[in-house]
Amino acid sequence: MNRDYTDIIYTVEAGVANIAINRPDRLNAYREQTYDDVLDALLDAAWDKNVGVIVISGVGGKAFGVGGDSGVKKADRRGRGMLGVPIEEIHNAIRDAPKPVIAKVDGFAIGGGNVIATICDLTVASEHSQFGQVGPKVGSVDPGFGTAYLARIVGEKKAREMWYLCRRYSAEEAMRMGLVNAVVPADRLDAEVAEWCAMILERSPTALALAKRSFNADTDNIRGIAGMGMQTLMLYYQTDEAKEGGNAFREKRKPEFRSKAIF
Repeated sequence: MNRDYTDIIYTVEAGVANIAINRPDRLNAYREQTYDDVLDALLDAAWDKNVGVIVISGVGGKAFGVGGDSGVKKADRRGRGMLGVPIEEIHNAIRDAPKPVIAKVDGFAIGGGNVIATICDLTVASEHSQFGQVGPKVGSVDPGFGTAYLARIVGEKKAREMWYLCRRYSAEEAMRMGLVNAVVPADRLDAEVAEWCAMILERSPTALALAKRSFNADTDNIRGIAGMGMQTLMLYYQTDEAKEGGNAFREKRKPEFRSKAIF
């Protein structure tokens, strides 16, 4: 496993693996290196028998994560994965880890960051955190766990609202819809997550692993949906419609999707 991480801070202490995205100047947006670092750390923590719980967070107090770095064109991605970055591998690694994964959200959990928070087993957020999707505003979407699994958590109507309208939701709103387990003051967040980790570490690791497998079994068909969806998304990113979203964002103007739309 790689230990020369540039985009994350990875520590293992007292049975807890902490993966902190360390790009606060970019609101912890993911570039190619970030995806690789996060995946490597997740796989290491998942199969380290000294680790009983994994915590994913963002450095800086402003963002858990806002998805892919908007400063990098999707066409320039050259890594592995259907989209040139291992997004689907990270999603699967969170679900496949035979131990609970907690999203510790302090700030924005938007776009791909919202998807990660959705997929994690548990989500604890600070009071000032915000959740939401932006994909259709910039010519993108998560055609898998970020949509189908989101609907299992918050319900079809709310999930469609999140994706169709691209609104932002407060931490309290996210908790009421079932996307977040607990909301605490920002200065209490670390202690709250530490308490949750301590309780988890007192439980039977095998019982927890079996419980997680059982929970996952009911929604694992979404993995197949995601695989097909990501391949379709790769083709969509090559269209003028999708490119318009990214270009408009970088040029700080409203996109003109309709004139370039496929449908």
